Amino acid sequence: MKTKSPYAFGLALLLSILIAIPADVWAAPQAAGQRAGEVSRVIPAVSIARSGKTITASAKTAIDWQDLVNTQVNARARIALDDGSVLNVGSESSMKVVKHDAGAQQTELELTYGKLRTQAQKIAKPDGKFEVRTPAGVAGVVGTDFFVAFDNTTGTMNVVTFEGLVKVCNLAGVCVLVKAGQMTSVRSGDNSGPLPPQQATLDLLVASGKDTDPGMPAGVAGAGAHLGVWGTVGIVAGAVGVGLGVGLTRSGNPRNTQKGCVPNPATGLCP
Repeated sequence: MKTKSPYAFGLALLLSILIAIPADVWAAPQAAGQRAGEVSRVIPAVSIARSGKTITASAKTAIDWQDLVNTQVNARARIALDDGSVLNVGSESSMKVVKHDAGAQQTELELTYGKLRTQAQKIAKPDGKFEVRTPAGVAGVVGTDFFVAFDNTTGTMNVVTFEGLVKVCNLAGVCVLVKAGQMTSVRSGDNSGPLPPQQATLDLLVASGKDTDPGMPAGVAGAGAHLGVWGTVGIVAGAVGVGLGVGLTRSGNPRNTQKGCVPNPATGLCP
């Protein structure tokens, strides 16, 4: 009786081990190392958490898949994604670039807390998507400019649309469509879905742009000139032209009708 070669036995053992390892174990390092874009403007202090390390962000710092962008008090960052989309991360925020495949038009972002404004490129591919997830829900867009804020102390996600159309869903999959000049809110654990879209106030449109603009420090007045970079002034002026700024007060915010709601005086949104 012949004995099998020890080399053959070793090769068979190695193959069995490789087969037993899940595919995602091999895919994760590759995904984590793929480039998504780069920082184009920053107000310190902004850091990037990557593979267990912390990197201090500056202009031209590369952003990879799975990178976690963290901003401190008064800090902001503008990120240029490789497909031409632009992200403005507000102060005291934490945003993760889960995935950005420019060729496949597949973008997934996670906002753990804080404020994020995006200017997304138009999706041309049938299976393309651009989504921002929070612990309360998901905002999915097709060629639009929108703002997302998540307060992790109250579990509330607020979405304001500046241009285009945003599909806002809770984690149960109940959705509403938010048009330009409108806003909605959704709370964690609220299975009834986001609130019906409501016209956004002029103050809210301006504040949403100012709070994420990396061209000026937080709390500085006279945001109009800086917001021109994003076209916010033009959008706000257009909103007034079609009546969004006529007769609107923060009492029109649907959150204000809820029991115990105390709106934020700067934005008109409830926590």
